[in-house]
Amino acid sequence: MKNEFKILSLILITITVFVSCSSDESTTQEADDDIVTELHAAFSAFNPEATTIYLDGTNVIIETTGLPNHETVYWGEGHPLYRDEPDVDLTPSIMSSNNNATSITVDATPNLTGNTISTNFNTIGIAVSGVSIFNDQEGGGPLDQAAASLDWTGAHIGPGVYHYHLEPKAFTDDDENLVGILLDGVFLYGRKCNSTGSYPNDLDASGGHTTTTQYTLGEEEYHYHIINELYSNTGSYIAFSGPYQGY
Repeated sequence: MKNEFKILSLILITITVFVSCSSDESTTQEADDDIVTELHAAFSAFNPEATTIYLDGTNVIIETTGLPNHETVYWGEGHPLYRDEPDVDLTPSIMSSNNNATSITVDATPNLTGNTISTNFNTIGIAVSGVSIFNDQEGGGPLDQAAASLDWTGAHIGPGVYHYHLEPKAFTDDDENLVGILLDGVFLYGRKCNSTGSYPNDLDASGGHTTTTQYTLGEEEYHYHIINELYSNTGSYIAFSGPYQGY
């Protein structure tokens, strides 16, 4: 009887150890699967003079000077990229190297299974130029109240960093070009879709859908587009109003 009890005990211990090891291996495997080892190809479009982009486990860190590589009146007279825009109702600030730096952390693989979340004030994403993207609000109210201060590419300073509210025509103007990445880790493209060459007609409430892009090598991927609807009195198109889908 004692021998039978010992044998039974050994069997139970062996099973416990096996299950424990299998569980540990499974957990380790799942953790390994979550780690991304290579940046998404779309990050190659970002301005290397303004942005530093790198992987940190399951996250992508984007550090930017916030200084664009295109013309605007907000550079101020005397700057090589200054553009005279007499119709722009200038805000008091001009760009400088010490007031536009921004850093964001996004999921390397967006989680599209959770709840949608509304955008908020300040930076909601980073554009390929290295500049912040803002939503359709300004100073606690609708953007149309500040539309007169927007430059030729849908951006201004007021308050804080230089940022885009509208379609940034400096690098996307009624086309399929990459605009940037938003805080939920989802990429934002221009008004047209690379998979068809035309305006998409299957966008969700956020302006998103799942198709191939110029950076996915034939694989389908969820992404946003600037929605092809003129916004209020701006004569242009909101870059992104939300909600986010990738949280």
